[in-house]
Amino acid sequence: MIAIIKYNAGNIRSVQNAITRLGYESVITDDREEMLNAEKVILPGVGEAGSAMKYLREKELDKLIVSLTQPVLGICLGLQLMCRYSEEGDTQCMKIFDTDVRLFPRVDKVPHMGWNNFFSLKGELFKGVSARDNVYYVHSYYPEISSCTTAVCDYILPFSAGMKKDNFYATQFHPEKSALVGEQILKNFLEL
Repeated sequence: MIAIIKYNAGNIRSVQNAITRLGYESVITDDREEMLNAEKVILPGVGEAGSAMKYLREKELDKLIVSLTQPVLGICLGLQLMCRYSEEGDTQCMKIFDTDVRLFPRVDKVPHMGWNNFFSLKGELFKGVSARDNVYYVHSYYPEISSCTTAVCDYILPFSAGMKKDNFYATQFHPEKSALVGEQILKNFLEL
């Protein structure tokens, strides 16, 4: 069973639908036992960092997520919450990835919305994926490049499009909205 963490963020149903299309069963939950017993855990989301972290802290899910030993995938806001700090709402996050999340400079169209590519792909999450491929982004805040970066996108400036540390994986883009490329990335995660 795949546990999709419910924490009052948007876009959770589209992630569940993508997992179902790949032939896996999932549950949307904020139940600790369901998360602990899941084969894989996904922290997806569209929303605001401060209120999302507030919900996770109130339910003590922030501590639980950090302690998980099975593969965990953060998507978009989920990735950002796995970082050390976000400028959005001046938010202390979970500190899984030793990097900060910054607001894009207001020199171009923000939010970064639509199809864009990535490069410098590393790791099993990107097996069968090419730097020529495009994926779907929608965000105004970006994770800085760090030692955990496994993919880079360049929009206004280079940022982490993918990250990994131990059993924690994350994408700033939305694989569930990224057609066949995104399906391959989700499949790679589910087959870990």
